[in-house]
Amino acid sequence: MRGVRDQQFHEFVLARRADLVRTATLLTAGDAHLAEDLVQQTLTKLYVAWPQFQRAANHDAYVRRTLVNALIDERRRLWWRRERPMAELPDRAPQPAGDEPADAVRAALKELPPKMRAALIFRYFHDLDVAATAEALGCSQGTVKSQTARALDRMRAVLPAHTTLGATR
Repeated sequence: MRGVRDQQFHEFVLARRADLVRTATLLTAGDAHLAEDLVQQTLTKLYVAWPQFQRAANHDAYVRRTLVNALIDERRRLWWRRERPMAELPDRAPQPAGDEPADAVRAALKELPPKMRAALIFRYFHDLDVAATAEALGCSQGTVKSQTARALDRMRAVLPAHTTLGATR
């Protein structure tokens, strides 16, 4: 039985890992190292809970929820440690976001709480409807709507005027 489980999990990882890394990179506002860590944590949790995952009605929602939970857990750990891992130590303090609109969006996303950021990513990057986003985040549809609206308001307040955000759906 274990061989079948391992084979199924291996096939799942081959098929979905790239998408998980892309989503995790968005959820971490471009932090590729943290995104890789989140994907690894998510895959570890999925392997341990593989039978429950297979019984889940919506596999995509299950994976997204696990990924968001890993992000929230990591942010809590960072809060307590107050540690900011870096690939290389900077010689001086980091400079504000660059002139590129993508840099400004990443910097603004980084300022949002994890669940608010996840609501935006699931709604606008993955183009999920409110119900699917609520299922992925494990909250009500009203919470998704309010989190998305607040997140867009916060993003609009900090982004330069030349960067435009889509209207709420």
